[in-house]
Amino acid sequence: MNKVPPSLDLDALRSFVTSMESGSFALAAQRLCRSTSAVSAQLKKLEQQCGTALVVRKGRHLELTHNGEILLGYARRLLALNDEAQRALNSEPLQGEIRIGMQEDFGESLMPGILGEFKRHHPGMRMSARIDRNPALLEALNDNRLDLALLWQPEGELKNGRLISQCSLEWIAHPDLNIAALLAQGEPLPLVMFEHPCMMRSRAIDSLDRANIPWRVVFVSHSLSGIWSAVQAGLGITLRTRIGIPGSLCVVENLLPSPGNLGITLKMNTGTATVSEAQAALGALMEAALTGVARVR
Repeated sequence: MNKVPPSLDLDALRSFVTSMESGSFALAAQRLCRSTSAVSAQLKKLEQQCGTALVVRKGRHLELTHNGEILLGYARRLLALNDEAQRALNSEPLQGEIRIGMQEDFGESLMPGILGEFKRHHPGMRMSARIDRNPALLEALNDNRLDLALLWQPEGELKNGRLISQCSLEWIAHPDLNIAALLAQGEPLPLVMFEHPCMMRSRAIDSLDRANIPWRVVFVSHSLSGIWSAVQAGLGITLRTRIGIPGSLCVVENLLPSPGNLGITLKMNTGTATVSEAQAALGALMEAALTGVARVR
């Protein structure tokens, strides 16, 4: 007979998640209406159940261990499912409207499935979605025109945002574009890019400059569909992730310098308390969808 794995305590998981989102036991205790010692005890209980350390102290702040990072995403999903079950049993379906923002990369490849599942579970919720680039989405969040947004990780600290996944940045081109021949001839590498400012454009140029590879921007687009169309036409090479890559294009392997990884961040608008449960439920679906999709070198 197979040994039954121990069950994780949901109250301990809630203390763990709240502590990490708050940054300290004291703030988590205030949010959970418990004493600081009780929250700390819950975390120790969870570490005993998991058989590993989950959190380390860095001064007054808390930082996740490697196993803590693994558990955090699962913990949020378990708590969201628990809360959803409680609402279903108590006949308290979510009502209202939730406004979602997302990068184009996620809009076509991931969001239809996520939004469809959310609507099936919460038919009383109205949804509106905006697909845009990072600066516009961040401005909409700050102006209270969005409730949450799925973003490429911005430079610097992002308040009320959490990193939920990492993607490798990849050089992407049409198979007929002979990158090796261009490099051998010393020809400038033709780039297909978004207009400036763009994080991926900056990463591409910086990595090529560091490798002393000449380049020139041959096509500038205001939309991701324009980027893909130009690359499919063989005009040049672009830098994106594998998320949403058209089947006719390929990743250029071992010819160009690695531009590294880029994080995916989920940012909540904490000023919209009326939809906090909907934010948590939809955020959990987004995290689940991104698990295993993004590849890191």
